[in-house]
Amino acid sequence: MSTKKVSWDPAIYLAFGDHRARPFHDLLARIRTVAPRRVVDLGCGPGHLTGVLAARWPNAEIDALDSSPDMVAEAQARGIPARQADVRDWRPGPRDDVVVSNAVLQWVPEHRELLAGWVAAMPAGGWFGVQVPGNFTAPSHVLVRELLAEPPWRARVSVRDELAVASPAQYAESLAAVGADVDVWETTYLHRLSGNHPVLTWISGTALRPVRDALNDTEWAEFREALAPRLRSAYPVSSDGSTWLPFRRIFTVARAGG
Repeated sequence: MSTKKVSWDPAIYLAFGDHRARPFHDLLARIRTVAPRRVVDLGCGPGHLTGVLAARWPNAEIDALDSSPDMVAEAQARGIPARQADVRDWRPGPRDDVVVSNAVLQWVPEHRELLAGWVAAMPAGGWFGVQVPGNFTAPSHVLVRELLAEPPWRARVSVRDELAVASPAQYAESLAAVGADVDVWETTYLHRLSGNHPVLTWISGTALRPVRDALNDTEWAEFREALAPRLRSAYPVSSDGSTWLPFRRIFTVARAGG
């Protein structure tokens, strides 16, 4: 789903499929339209949620796109007519009545400006729903940045920081400025995880992809070995064996003006 040259492993990404899907359903619940002509899944990933769009609006044409060839191949294997494209090159068409972008735009530094332009160009009454993670100040991300600042990792790779996404108010203001009716909120989910080093496994499927791409197999194993105890300390195992992961997400639903 990245717009950069970041590799994606659908299997690792789907390891926590139920947890990752919940924000998508919460976002979709606030898009209140009955018969859109065309529905766009902007950054469809492995396509496991694109089918939800087709099921809700069975008469709509579905357009699904992603920048990762591996994700597109996985989506196509599920029967989704996905295509490879960079979201930064996408523009809304005159029949695009619903656009959904789930956990994608945090990878695009200029996404706030793009989002305002997209909503302004949508057909009157069109709906645009966006969900981005808002946990870049959480230990899961701060500890990664701290480790990357130490030798031998220093200057090897950069990862996203708290500036990767805007505040809820900033999203609301930028979309209201283009005449949209805007609904913005945030939710912190408390995910119950299990297994060995579950938080490390979780971020290995998303936040750590640029790190994995920058390191060879031996270096990657050493990096994970150094990171694992820090994450375990920040996210300790409870008495029943569960690990609780708080995860903040930011939601934006905009209805284009006429």
